[in-house]
Amino acid sequence: MDKLSNYREIVSRIIREYASYKPSHGQIETEAIIDSERNHYEVMHVGWDGVRRVHGSVIHIDIINEKVWIQYDGTSRPVAEALLEAGIPREDIVLGFHPADVRKYTDFAAV
Repeated sequence: MDKLSNYREIVSRIIREYASYKPSHGQIETEAIIDSERNHYEVMHVGWDGVRRVHGSVIHIDIINEKVWIQYDGTSRPVAEALLEAGIPREDIVLGFHPADVRKYTDFAAV
C-alpha cells in the first residue's frame, strides 16, 4: 500500500473512532465526515444542548502533500497522539492550528 492510501486509511479509522464518542449531555449527534477523494476529514457535533444550538467541528484533518495536517483538535484526547500510535511518523504530522513560525518549536513537522 502506498503512503497516501495508508494515511487515508489511518485517518479515516481515527475519525470513525472519535465520532463513536457521544456527548453526555443534550441531544447532540456526532458525525464522521470522510472525503478521501479530496483528503478532507472531520468529526462534527450537531444538535441541541437545551436551548443552545450546537453545530461545529470537533476534529478537522486534511492530507496535504503526503503530510497529515491537524487543522483543529477540540478533543480532550489529542489527535496527534492517536496518529502517532497508528503509525504516522512525527515528521508527517503538521499541527496546522499553530502559526507557521511556532511549528518549528513542536516535535512535529514544521511545514
